[in-house]
Amino acid sequence: MNIIGRLTRDAEVRTLSNEKQVVNFSVAVGDSYRNGQGERVEQTTFFDCAYWLSANVAKLLTKGTLVELTGRVSTRAWIGKDGEAHAGLNFNTSQIKLHGGSKKAETAQATTGTKKNKSEDDLPF
Repeated sequence: MNIIGRLTRDAEVRTLSNEKQVVNFSVAVGDSYRNGQGERVEQTTFFDCAYWLSANVAKLLTKGTLVELTGRVSTRAWIGKDGEAHAGLNFNTSQIKLHGGSKKAETAQATTGTKKNKSEDDLPF
C-alpha cells in the first residue's frame, strides 16, 4: 500500500533491548470528497509510522516534509489511563520517497547557504 502525506513531527530513533533501531514518525494524509448534499468534506487520517531499515533516514524526516510511503497498515486498540477506548493506525514502512523538504529544512539551507546536491542513489534508503 502507498500513502502520501506530511510529517506531523520530527522523526525519532529508538533503540530496542536487542540493539535494533527503529525510526518512528507520524504522517497526516488529507482527502476530500463531496457528500450526498454536494458539500465538500475534508478528512485527515493520521498514521503512526515505523521504519526499520536504516536509522540515518531520521535526519531527513522533519515536521512538514512531504513523503510517499510504501508498506503495510495495521490497526491497534487500547484502553487509556482514563479508561476510554482508543484506536489508531500503524504503517510499517518498507520504502520512503521524499517529495520536498520541510519548511524547517528550507530555512536551515537558506541560513547556511547550502544546497543538497544528492541524487536518489546517494540516499541511505
